[in-house]
Formats: sequence, structure tokens, C-alpha cells
Amino acid sequence: MLDFEKPLFEIKNKIESLKESQEKNDVDLQEEIDMLEASLDRETKKVYTNLKPWDRVQLARLPERPTTLDYISYIFDDFLQLHGDRNFRDDPAMVGGIGYLNNTPVTVIGQQRGKDTKDNIYRNFGMAHPEGYRKALRLMKQAEKFNRPIFTFIDTKGAYPGKAAEERGQSESIAKNLVEMASLTVPVISIVIGEGGSGGALGLGITNRVLMLENSTYSVISPEGASALLWKDSNLAKIAAETMKITAPDLYDLNIADEVINEPLGGAHHDVETQAQSIKSTFEKHLKELNTLSKDQLIEDRYNKFRQIGDYIEES
Repeated sequence: MLDFEKPLFEIKNKIESLKESQEKNDVDLQEEIDMLEASLDRETKKVYTNLKPWDRVQLARLPERPTTLDYISYIFDDFLQLHGDRNFRDDPAMVGGIGYLNNTPVTVIGQQRGKDTKDNIYRNFGMAHPEGYRKALRLMKQAEKFNRPIFTFIDTKGAYPGKAAEERGQSESIAKNLVEMASLTVPVISIVIGEGGSGGALGLGITNRVLMLENSTYSVISPEGASALLWKDSNLAKIAAETMKITAPDLYDLNIADEVINEPLGGAHHDVETQAQSIKSTFEKHLKELNTLSKDQLIEDRYNKFRQIGDYIEES
């Protein structure tokens, strides 16, 4: 239960209490129950249609939120997961492979969080090592060789900042992904499904289209990190989240996100299948548009997208 959801849970608890009392004492409380259920419906719509930036940050971080592999199982047919970077090892925090989108062979890559403590330790909480980014690049170059469109799922707090990762070239592996992705000759579409944090997210984000789920975030730093740096107090993260403009609606207004995909009321975890179908239809729409472009046009489209982000002044 998140802070902004507490009023909803209070109403739910009252409804459950009345139902138990009705059954136990054999009294008719249906009128009161109906009134509370109507009130719950109204409050639910009110709460989730007026979310603040910090509320969306909390939703993006929910352990119950669907992961890359959850969506892959609904969106793509006959998905075959591929492993290893052909250099050091396989990184469970980065998953990828080949599947079909409506009979079209595609390559799918994404960061993968765990579902519980044990799984999170195995997946390193979705924070990839350099071998994860090298695996992603290997699959992208393979997709380019066989003319397969690429879909990437972004869901990470950031790349793993540990000593061993730095020794194996964490920064270099991400930087190489940025360079190589910019010149891929096949359509590349990314979607932020949870947290999109720092260079770790950008390592899968140099794409023709950047999509975001309604309650996802995309930022160079977490609100806690920003507030600690700016105001020397990580407890001001709520204010930082509002100031930083890191939510999907804000990033769409800033022309960073190309489309925001609505979530079921309460968040994607309330109806994974419906959410996956929304993502699939959006993938199909953008892929159809990109398939009309030549290889050179795809590169130019990607280049122009990122050149047009932000405001700047050119002086002669």
C-alpha cells in the first residue's frame, strides 16, 4: 500500500468489516455496503486520475509491477532467449532474444528485475553489468545483420556501479551502445515500463521511438539522489520529483517521449494482459510507420529525434 492509496484501503476495510458482520450476525447491511462501494469507485478514480510526480515514482518502483519477461510472454510469439556476451559471462539483469510480432521476426532486449528477494539478488535488482550491455549490443548487431526490428524494454535504477563492473568497462560498454545504436539500419523502438535511470537506461534508449507507460519515469538521477546533491537532504525527494520533470506526461510535453501509453486504473500490475495488449498495438503502429523508411532514413530519423531534444542557442 502506497501513501496516497491509504484512503482507498480504509474504505475497503470498512466494506470487508460490514460483509463479515452481515454474514456473522445475519443482518442486512447491503445498503451500507453498496454506498461504500460506490464511494470507493469514486475515490479510486479521483486518486488515480490526479497522481502527483512522487506518486508515479512510487508506482514505477512497485515490486508487483510487470517486468520485461512478463510483457514478452504476452506480446511476442515463440520467444527464444539468447544468453552471453561472448566475452565474459551471461548477465541475468539483461535479457534478450528472438520472437515474432504478428509473424514478423524481431529482436527483443530488456532489463529484468526480480520478483522477490532471491530473484532480485539473481537479477542484481535489474542493474546490468558491462557484459549485460555487451550482450544487448551483440543481439542488436545480429538483428541488423538479419534485418530484424529491435524492441527494447527499459526498467532499471541504473547500471551497476560496483568495483568489478567498473574494472570490466561499465562506462565504455554503455558508451559503445550509444554510438552503435545511433547508426543501426533497422527500426528500433524502446519503451520505459518502470524506472528509467541514468546511463543504464540510456544504454538501451537511443531509438527511433521512445515510448513510456503512464506511471513510468525516465531521469538522469533518482529524486533522492538529486535532492541529496542539490539540497543536502534526501528527504526532499518528493519536491525533487516535481522539479525534475521525470514522469511520462512531463517527458511527452518536452518531446522526449514520443507517446505515453495509458495504464489500467491503479497501475499496470492490476491487469498485465490488458496492459501488454496496449503496448503491442502501440508497437505495431510505430513499426508500421518506421517500415516505410529506408536504412539511411532510419538513421537520420533517429539522429534528428535526439538533436531536437532541449532548447539551445547557436551563436555565430
